[in-house]
Order: sequence, then C-alpha cells, then structure tokens
Amino acid sequence: MNRGRRNLKQAASEQDFTLEECQSIAQVVSLRGSNQIEIMDAKGDNSLALFPAKFRESMWIRRGSFVVIDHTGKEKAQESGSKVTSIVCKVLYFEQVRLLQKSPEWPEVFKDTKPVPADESSQVPIAQQKGDGEIDSSDDDDGMPPLEANTNRLRPFGVQCDAETDSDSDSDS
Repeated sequence: MNRGRRNLKQAASEQDFTLEECQSIAQVVSLRGSNQIEIMDAKGDNSLALFPAKFRESMWIRRGSFVVIDHTGKEKAQESGSKVTSIVCKVLYFEQVRLLQKSPEWPEVFKDTKPVPADESSQVPIAQQKGDGEIDSSDDDDGMPPLEANTNRLRPFGVQCDAETDSDSDSDS
C-alpha cells in the first residue's frame, strides 16, 4: 500500500478532530456522478460539492452520510456561475458522527437525524414485538411494494399448453 493512501486512511480513522473556520458539516443528499455530490449544509441549503479523486477507492459515501466540506471559494464560485461550491475534506464515519452529535459543533439542522451504521444494509430486520410478547406480523413485507411479473423473461406458453392437453387426454381414457 502506498504511503499516501495509508496516511489518508489513518487521518480518516481519527476520532478527535476540530473544524477549522472555513469547514462545516454537511449531509449527502444525492450522488451525481463524476465525483460530484449534492449536499445540504448547516443552513439547510442544497449545493454541489466535489468529491476528490484521492478518496475514490478508499472512502465510500452514500445518501444520508455526513461529510466535512471546505467552502473557502464558495462566494467566488457562485459569482462565476459555477454549480460546484465546495470540496469534501473528510468523510465522517458512524462513530465520529455519534461523538460529534454530542458536541456543540454539530449543526441544529441535523440534530434529529440518526447516523446510519455502515453495515445496516447487511443486517436482517428484527420483527417488532408487542408489549405482551406477541410478534407483530401485520408488516410481513417490511413496507416493500408487491412483486411484479418479470417482463424481461418470456414464459414458454407452448410447454404449459402441452402439459394441460396431456392431462386432459389422460383423464378421458
């Protein structure tokens, strides 16, 4: 592993860090592609931020993640008409977000949002239990829409028709 990537991972795993005056915390709203992400800053404004190429293979973000952005050239970018107004400095992990939520540096806009653990997608949802110990089975599909037929695969109608005609001829004799 080259030294640059190792130093990057070490810096990302640090628990204690302070925000400089030109940095702020933002939440990822959507991923736009080509290293651009849409973020919501502490004021509640949406804007585009650049996700540097040095993070490409070592840092992963998704919708709802929290990042530290550098907005030193924000006014200059807005005057020139550029849509990208800030640059991502650091990706915040679950433990870092939990620690920051307790500190006064955490923006009021994000007080009610809960950090998403990195391995939540791999966890199996636990059935909700009622107060008397019964399992609530009213939500069997976990809020998912009903399944639809796959239109990409053709069903061989001839095979089904032949099977029906054979069973009919067997019952006649």
